[in-house]
Amino acid sequence: MTVTTTTLTRAAGVAAVVGGLLYIGVQINHPHLDLDFIGTTEWKVRQTMKMLFAALSLAGITGMYLRKVTRAGVLGLIGYLTLGLGFVLMVSIEAAGGFVLPAIAQTSPAYVSDVLAVAVPGGHAVGDIGLLGTLIQLDGVLYLAGGLLFGIALFRARILARWAAALLALGALATLAIPLLPQVNFRLFAIPTGIAMVGLGCSLWRDQRTPAARSLHGAASSPLDPTIAK
Repeated sequence: MTVTTTTLTRAAGVAAVVGGLLYIGVQINHPHLDLDFIGTTEWKVRQTMKMLFAALSLAGITGMYLRKVTRAGVLGLIGYLTLGLGFVLMVSIEAAGGFVLPAIAQTSPAYVSDVLAVAVPGGHAVGDIGLLGTLIQLDGVLYLAGGLLFGIALFRARILARWAAALLALGALATLAIPLLPQVNFRLFAIPTGIAMVGLGCSLWRDQRTPAARSLHGAASSPLDPTIAK
């Protein structure tokens, strides 16, 4: 199989769709975070889904950005780098949560409880959780700022579905309201981002046409050679 730009771009679109669906799926009936839950198989499965979401979404936004670098502009570059770094940190954090925390839950329950508390938006740790706490906070900032900036850049560039680009920006911005609405399940705020990734991925996949189709279109629209016309 020949690997072409079209193939890679479509693969990025599929990655974004799958990542978005995983992100929506992991929010459904998510149990309360506590020491009992992180020792279960379900915990590891959900953490793995989050890791896949971040990795696939990184591939997806890379394809979106490269689709039209010049039209994305400086704002698009900043948004892409910010959101991309957020996804990289997310993979690391979710991996630590899925496979390190269960291993130390029995020996360091207070530390694990504090990490779980900080993982919830607006939550606070009782003790010091060190570098992990800083990374979680940094990832939250990158995720919010990157989603907002990249969504705006895509919306302005008119490259992909504008409704999905707007939803990506609004979904990131809406997370600021989580601490103000404690009565609302905070996991609902993640669903718009998942839907936005699905929409952008589908738009990116559909946007690509085969080289043959482009050639036929170009041939049909080009003027006849005068020598042939005679």
